[in-house]
Amino acid sequence: MSIVDNLSQVRRRIEAACCRAGRAVDDVTLVGVSKGTAADAVAEACAAGLTDVGENRVQEAQEKIPAARALGARPRWHLIGHLQTNKAKTATELFAILHSVDSLRLAEAVSRRAGERTQVLLEVNVAKDAAKFGFAPEEVTSALTAISQLPNLDVRGLMTIAPQTHDPETSRPCFRRLRELRDGLGLAELSMGMTGDFEVAIEEGATYVRVGRAIFGERKGT
Repeated sequence: MSIVDNLSQVRRRIEAACCRAGRAVDDVTLVGVSKGTAADAVAEACAAGLTDVGENRVQEAQEKIPAARALGARPRWHLIGHLQTNKAKTATELFAILHSVDSLRLAEAVSRRAGERTQVLLEVNVAKDAAKFGFAPEEVTSALTAISQLPNLDVRGLMTIAPQTHDPETSRPCFRRLRELRDGLGLAELSMGMTGDFEVAIEEGATYVRVGRAIFGERKGT
């Protein structure tokens, strides 16, 4: 199917998940993940109504964002991948929202280098996977207290990546735990759920879902 058809199908799945959960569709923002995708594909998706696009890497975004803009695509750009401290300044210039602030050190770097107030989410390693970044669940409260005092940062919510699985239901406890953490902290946003499990994430309260393959197809890059 085409990107337009894929996007339409994903939107129908989001609507169905919201219906099951008794939520308004407008409460969920679809972030189309364009890692490994050419700028013209991003432009095609935006022309079909995609308003938010996520990138994993600053370096790829530095080339893609101006190329997409030249094609008339001006979505809100999200950084959803791991951010190195030495790329903090560039990231704040390129992206409207940083989903993956995973340490106090990184938050301090973003705060110092941001030219204006920047929206951020704190990445939480709910599953305590040694291969993933993020705060441990028991660290989030103290991390939020410290990070909220930094200038130029607007902490909007939490983000997580569930363990990779073929059964989306196995992601549910991870998503539920993140929602409980978010609710206890009084934050607004939950970034969770990808192509394989975004419907479960919506049922558990996601406000941002990060969907790549279901919109753009298999990645052409690494």
